[in-house]
Amino acid sequence: MVEGLAVPGVPFPLVPSSAELWQVDDETGAVRVSAQARTDIFIDPGGGSAGTGEGAGSSAESMLNAATLLGDAPAEDFQFSARVTVGFASTFDAGVLLLWLDERRWGKLCFEFSPAREPMVVSVVCRGVSDDANAFVVPGRSVWLRVSRIDRVYAYHASLDGVFWQMIRVFVLDEEASRVRIGFEGQSPTGDGCSVAFDEIRFLPERLTDLRDGS
Repeated sequence: MVEGLAVPGVPFPLVPSSAELWQVDDETGAVRVSAQARTDIFIDPGGGSAGTGEGAGSSAESMLNAATLLGDAPAEDFQFSARVTVGFASTFDAGVLLLWLDERRWGKLCFEFSPAREPMVVSVVCRGVSDDANAFVVPGRSVWLRVSRIDRVYAYHASLDGVFWQMIRVFVLDEEASRVRIGFEGQSPTGDGCSVAFDEIRFLPERLTDLRDGS
């Protein structure tokens, strides 16, 4: 059994899918992963035909092989955030905050390299198959991402400065919200790999009171 890693700012252990890919800096609290070539978490809604988003302009592939670092979230409301920095090289390289129930029920909030070679905030929610929604272009190689739970509802937010948060989407993943695992993911579905760093990591066992006021 792979041992869990203690990540400063997170009050529960996180278990890596591959221990050799993940590093935790005990001084800074930063988490780093070497995303491997041709790795992703995505279930093509078109069954392998050309799609949108991650499959735009090519044959989309269903993959569930990306590097993950996940732990059992408390059953209460929370806010989980980090600054994500990606060494983009290929289309759809990404650093991700990941919600996970099982292989057919999960959600990703991604900082991803678009086909136009622009860093973007992108969200994907899977309930059997994946959807795919682009949010906005980021003028740099870092962005803050946040996942919040309010009862059984999840909210995704992103921020350019870590202060003002823009709502990306609100959704229900499944009725079994209390069983969710949460953490990090790194992917490089079309490329030869990339580096991803997560820092300024915070886990607040507090309810987000307003989804739309920037807080």
